[in-house]
Amino acid sequence: MSEKYFVYDVGSTYSKLSAFNFAGESWEFCGRSQYETTLDDITRGLAEARSDLDRKYPHASSTPSKSWVLASSSAAGGLRMVAMGYMPTVTAKAAKEVAMNAGARVLEVVSHDEPLEYRLEVLREIRPDIILLAGGTDGGDGDSLLENAAVIARAGLKAQIILAGNVVAQPQAAELLRAHGLNCTRVGNVMPTIHELRVGPAREAIHKEFIRQITLAPGLAELTALVDGGQVIPTPAAILMSAELMALGTHEQKGVGGVLIVDLGGATTDVHSVIPELNDLRSEERGLVINNDKQAVFRTVEGNLGLRVSASGIVEAVGAQGLLAWRNKLIGAQSTGSASREEIERLAFYVSALEKDAAHLADGAWEEEIDAALAAAALETALKRHSGYWLTQYNPILGLPPGSPVGRDLRSVKWVVGVGGFFASRPEAEGLGLLRDVLQNRGYFLFPQEPKFRLDYDYILYSVGLLGKIHPNQTLNFVKQYLKMEE
Repeated sequence: MSEKYFVYDVGSTYSKLSAFNFAGESWEFCGRSQYETTLDDITRGLAEARSDLDRKYPHASSTPSKSWVLASSSAAGGLRMVAMGYMPTVTAKAAKEVAMNAGARVLEVVSHDEPLEYRLEVLREIRPDIILLAGGTDGGDGDSLLENAAVIARAGLKAQIILAGNVVAQPQAAELLRAHGLNCTRVGNVMPTIHELRVGPAREAIHKEFIRQITLAPGLAELTALVDGGQVIPTPAAILMSAELMALGTHEQKGVGGVLIVDLGGATTDVHSVIPELNDLRSEERGLVINNDKQAVFRTVEGNLGLRVSASGIVEAVGAQGLLAWRNKLIGAQSTGSASREEIERLAFYVSALEKDAAHLADGAWEEEIDAALAAAALETALKRHSGYWLTQYNPILGLPPGSPVGRDLRSVKWVVGVGGFFASRPEAEGLGLLRDVLQNRGYFLFPQEPKFRLDYDYILYSVGLLGKIHPNQTLNFVKQYLKMEE
């Protein structure tokens, strides 16, 4: 019996649709299409994407014995989230990591160390959709959870609260919040012991809240009605799930080893890394305090680095001269020193135009070159923020000498995968060359040493994350073949 799966991804600019056939215990990729997202009536964009698929790949829409619809979305911009915890280096940091791995936009991390009035001001200013309230190990501190619950109650918000702290203190905190008319969901502690980080229950709660809130966003309720089971996953979470599947494998078969996925979008640049051997570390090797750099799965989001909506953030990060230097390097032009005022003004005008028109397609060679330079600069900056580095001088706080590695060590990563419209729209050789150029510019950062580079040329890794929840072994086999990871 064959089954057809139609997998949508609704972005802020484009709605994508990929079709797969499942028969004989294996996946067949049937085709992909896209259409501009129509947020005023999302069904129109989805219908156009389906019509485009029917025209391009008639066999992709042939009716099998059974068909299913799955979806991810980033069209609502992601949940606005505040993470609250006890110590900034412990549970507050753990809470942020849970939120990031679930695909939320973490706008602030608040710890117990900060003044009560400051915490209250943050909540009232941001007005988050969701608050992840952590704090205290099980059997440890409980006062911070109760104090932060009281701050939330005072803020007068309508946010959904996810209680993910000390399980002993959770009932009292939940009672306080509900007495003030706030909805809260209790899940397992994100950090039950000082050495352990458990993201699963809290991440699932964030996904459920995403589904609930997406039905309230204009035009997006129709998406959940279209999807079997009504479950729409945040796109960054779907990409991260694909990385976990590839790197860690399943119960029946091994993964491919360390994976680094760089997802270059119009608004953000996301970096996902999964390093399986970190799962085997003993507690003493992880350190006395939980450290996200030592977790197998890690994700960072750079909200000011995007090729369209936040293009000016890239220029601010590397400077106009740095951006134009990337352009010269990519086209093989010799450096002529500082760029002229005219070049800088032309760049500023183009970047401003990109932010006003996110759907703009490069027109002419110069714009193509600037787009490539923006991509290279965004990737380099995001990777350096994600990666660890070698100390260049003695660090008195850590007590480490020069030459010591600090932060997330990516040197053992075997596979680097480029994702995003930029890679999907360019010749494969150009995309692979860009990744190599960026990672060769390592300086003192702990970048992968000898990775193999691959591109998600058909832009379907979001589908891999979703399909992997249904048929994990077959999906792992499929993605290894698709990205040629079996050689």
